[in-house]
Amino acid sequence: MQYLRNTWYVAMWSQDLQPGQVVGRTYLNEPVVLYRGTDGVVAALADRCVHRFAPLSLGKVVEGCRIACGYHGLQFDASGACVKNPHGHQRIPPASSVRSYPVVERHSAIWIWMGDQAADPSVIPDFGMLDEGSGHEVSRRDWLRMDASHELIVDNLMDLSHTAFLHEGILGNAETVPSEITFESTPTSVKVGRNAPDVPIPGFFDLMYRRDGRRVNYWADIRWMVPACLINDTGVTDVGAPRSSGTGIYGMHFLTPETDTTCWYHFAAARQNPIAWGEPVDTEIREKIAELRRYAFEEQDQVMIRAQQQSILSADPAQKPVILENDIGVERYKRILQGLMRAERAPA
Repeated sequence: MQYLRNTWYVAMWSQDLQPGQVVGRTYLNEPVVLYRGTDGVVAALADRCVHRFAPLSLGKVVEGCRIACGYHGLQFDASGACVKNPHGHQRIPPASSVRSYPVVERHSAIWIWMGDQAADPSVIPDFGMLDEGSGHEVSRRDWLRMDASHELIVDNLMDLSHTAFLHEGILGNAETVPSEITFESTPTSVKVGRNAPDVPIPGFFDLMYRRDGRRVNYWADIRWMVPACLINDTGVTDVGAPRSSGTGIYGMHFLTPETDTTCWYHFAAARQNPIAWGEPVDTEIREKIAELRRYAFEEQDQVMIRAQQQSILSADPAQKPVILENDIGVERYKRILQGLMRAERAPA
């Protein structure tokens, strides 16, 4: 599978890499070791020692900001240079460096650049609502390793009509299917909006709103940004009332390919307008929201998409899927991504 490489992917949540910790992951079919020095700075290197090709992720942090191979003790700094050979005359042979990947910590996540062009932090999408002090009530920063292509999960998110079927009663219902659809795109993003007035309130939103089961106006907007970062603005308000008087969530989704058929899925949510009706922030409700979201992703989306992946792998490659009107967002984001990948592979 081809990937866009000169771009930023979420490697992991910052909270999941503590000082002195070493983690091995694979991104875009490349083994990578991430570690945080005792000074708090994160580094990412190719997860393969130059000596006997042992994984550096089986090593440890030494000297504050180096990683030592757990097999024979060669040490590497954050640039990937071998800075210590503890054997013999301690000579460091030529070509003893490993590849270093640019990393940036932003919006409570560690972002990694897998390409060979100069990394530009200014193009990291804005997810400022995840930042401390943003004023948003953020739920648990969670993640899954999913046995499916990251594209299938992006497809799933870009066509939110599935919530009425796969997440019936939780995130949607039969009356949310015939929604008014809006669409907009830029050279690096696609947004699809769904608006369903005067419908039964889905259970997830009843939990956050008035908890009285009354009918509501329901909206679900999804925005994709290069390469696989999405934000889902979804919520409910009283029938005939503006969105600002209701509540909902900003659901943040970050998909990073591991291999062609597996991926890392990082997600979090920021609750919208939590005290619009005079109710204080409720920690128990926040945890219930996080649990429901994980249940929807792990027990519903993942089961379906994993089965879809196996079906695709066993299908005739010549067979193409039928395209429906609700696939407009899926088709447009794919077109943008394919164009960027073609430009990236073109001769200079």
